[in-house]
Amino acid sequence: MATLSEAPPPLAAAEPETKKAPRRRGKWTPYWLLLPGILWLVVFFALPMIYQGSTSIQTGSLEEGYKVTWHFATYWDALSEYWPQFLRSVFYAAAATVLCLVLGYPLAYLIAFRAGRWRNLIMILVIAPFFTSFLIRTLAWKTILADNGVVVHTLNSLHILDLTNFLGWTAGDRVLATPLAVVCGLTYNFLPFMILPLYTSLERIDGRLHEAAGDLYAKPWTTFRKVTFPLSMPGVVSGTLLTFIPAAGDYVNAELLGSTDTRMIGNVIQTQFLRILDYPTAAALSFILMAAILAMVTFYIRRSGTEDLV
Repeated sequence: MATLSEAPPPLAAAEPETKKAPRRRGKWTPYWLLLPGILWLVVFFALPMIYQGSTSIQTGSLEEGYKVTWHFATYWDALSEYWPQFLRSVFYAAAATVLCLVLGYPLAYLIAFRAGRWRNLIMILVIAPFFTSFLIRTLAWKTILADNGVVVHTLNSLHILDLTNFLGWTAGDRVLATPLAVVCGLTYNFLPFMILPLYTSLERIDGRLHEAAGDLYAKPWTTFRKVTFPLSMPGVVSGTLLTFIPAAGDYVNAELLGSTDTRMIGNVIQTQFLRILDYPTAAALSFILMAAILAMVTFYIRRSGTEDLV
């Protein structure tokens, strides 16, 4: 009985079983999905960049052939000779970007907050120019800005050409072959690239924020300045970048709507590549343009105070 009444000895603590970590399946799947895009960038972006970089430091001729001689003086020679075209390209692109922002922001605001059931129709009208060729759209402006057209006649009757002549944007009673024609072509062709990011950014804004501003007795202009525009800054930055970058390197508008006095750096690069056949100078100009745009874009993004791009 004494033996039976004694408490049983405590059991030894069971050792915890070591569980193997579950094997991660599909570990390399994201990398395989990225592979086609990486190969695309390498073949169609990195390799051409490397080839153009080697071309820019070559010397020789098309008949004798070109050799890599590390001739970096080509960059200085190209910049010292064609710096007016660089400045002109930046100025035209900046003017077109400002015009696109002034014209595109009200339209994007209308689509986002006031269009209602007409929103889809207006969006179709915005992207309608993409249904035709870039070249056809630019050629159409030669008819719109013709010397005997309605636009030039209206500008003359309103004495607007007197002001543009004073500013150096037009010459006499014509608009074609002037800086104004080039900027108009750039503005028209790249306006959708401004409207679409602005619309996307404005559509994300919560309407209750506008109601809260109204409850705090904020006037419409104060609401726009304090609420709407700051929250739409990602769209503003994205739209200005998508407009300025291609406009600075464009050559079609200056070729078809301008003259020899309105040549942009894109026209110079095209001439060097296809007519003069000076490949090192053309490659050097391309790299200078790319470096200049990259520096301006980096400075602009940092000064804009936002990194949340649409």
